[in-house]
Amino acid sequence: MNSFLPLVSYFWSSTANNLQTELASLKKLAGQTLWYGLSNIAAKLLNQLLTPLITYILNKPAGMIDYGNFNMLFAGISVANILYTYGMETAYFRFSATGTDQKKLFQTLFSSLLVSTIFLSAILIYFNGPISEFIGISNHPEYITWCVFIIAVDTLAAIPFARLRQEERPRKYAFTRVAGIIVNIIVTVYFIAYCPTHIIANPNTAFAKWYTHNTNVGFLLLANLAASTVTFLLLYKEWIGFRFRFDKALWKKVIAYSAPMIIVGLGGMVNETMDRLMLPKIMPGTEEAKKIAVAIYAANYKIAIFITLFITAFRMSAEPFFFSQTTEKNAPKTYARVMKWFIIILCFAFLFTALYLDIWKYYIPEAYRQNGGLGVVPILLAANVALGIYYNLSVWYKITDRMYWGMIITLIGAAITLTLNFAFIPAYGMYACAWATLAAYASMMVISYLVGQKYFPVPYPTKKLIAYLTVMFALFFAQKAVMHFTDYLAIRLVTASFFMYLFMSLVKTAERKELKGMPFIGKFIK
Repeated sequence: MNSFLPLVSYFWSSTANNLQTELASLKKLAGQTLWYGLSNIAAKLLNQLLTPLITYILNKPAGMIDYGNFNMLFAGISVANILYTYGMETAYFRFSATGTDQKKLFQTLFSSLLVSTIFLSAILIYFNGPISEFIGISNHPEYITWCVFIIAVDTLAAIPFARLRQEERPRKYAFTRVAGIIVNIIVTVYFIAYCPTHIIANPNTAFAKWYTHNTNVGFLLLANLAASTVTFLLLYKEWIGFRFRFDKALWKKVIAYSAPMIIVGLGGMVNETMDRLMLPKIMPGTEEAKKIAVAIYAANYKIAIFITLFITAFRMSAEPFFFSQTTEKNAPKTYARVMKWFIIILCFAFLFTALYLDIWKYYIPEAYRQNGGLGVVPILLAANVALGIYYNLSVWYKITDRMYWGMIITLIGAAITLTLNFAFIPAYGMYACAWATLAAYASMMVISYLVGQKYFPVPYPTKKLIAYLTVMFALFFAQKAVMHFTDYLAIRLVTASFFMYLFMSLVKTAERKELKGMPFIGKFIK
């Protein structure tokens, strides 16, 4: 939460009269970022509590295999979600900003998603047997059906959620998100923590027979399905007035705009999840060892939470905000200021995680830190920094209707991901996955910046931003050197805190003028 304060405080500043219009826009983004940030922080933190709960319970080989299977299924769910929604959320924001009739737009997009969801779900359920065999859970094809239900419900909730964001109702958004996660936690705890003891005490009940027939994979899926269902029901006011009305002319315009988003989304999911699908298929070793490797990789991926929290919160508020700013003459300067503080906060998030990895490693049990699993965390943190910057940069092709560039850039990233994983997983396992992710996101970031400055120039303070990132990495490697020479936790924590202080001092010196005008912070700046 503290990582949001510089951004929010700055956005609230009203010094400099010549920046009043710009600051008013930034204040609006800050308020929404705070709400979306709070909701996503609360939701993700609650959800992340499941990671230590699940991993500490499932810390034996059999449990780790279940956790690996679950992460493989969720990687597939993430990919399928792109096909199911085919860019309709972004299209909803874009066409809302152009003055399209809101009711007609909602009815048309929701009708389209409803029909396509039924069609795609029927196909996947029909082939649940072959799909389950490919994943390695051939004894439970019903798990594929449960995954399909999760995807379908989440898809139907997409436009109602987009309506909340477009109508600037972050409080309702926050409540709905958090409520769904709480349901997920309750059901997960019930199945994973409570039921095993209950079944031992009552072994002859019908429920006990059903429970013993299933695995932890199924229980985790059911928990997610319950959460998705509750979330959709809580959005009933947003969809209860739906009537199947389909404006063909409007739909054609929407599809023409959103079609490239399918490629963009699929490419993004290739970068984000394909490593967990390729790892057990290419990595040498037994099937059990491969799935355990997936479990270790996925668990360590979760330690990058502090960066992913902010990126998710920022995306929720920034996309509708950027579209609403397209007609403002100060829009490029606004985007540049957003980028500067965005990168500063990403640097803080990276250092807060990487410098104190001696503490964060206890987020997962020792079984998930074996085989060098913890070593992928800094690489994935850096990859997420690059991804966050790319998301911020990508505004140019969305607001200039050059979605084909988004498609090209994402496909380049996906090609890098697939090529590097295929080439190096056999020799380097999960480390190949981590480095491929970093290479893909860094390439996308650089390409988006270079091309974007041609079509929509934004006066980013590039030298200053590169300097912040360079110092961030330098401090991390300095801490790595300390960790190499001493095993004493106290010394490591002292040096980590010292390096954190150095970065804070750098920001204070470089941004002193702006920091002075910030409420809560300005009074501490001399």
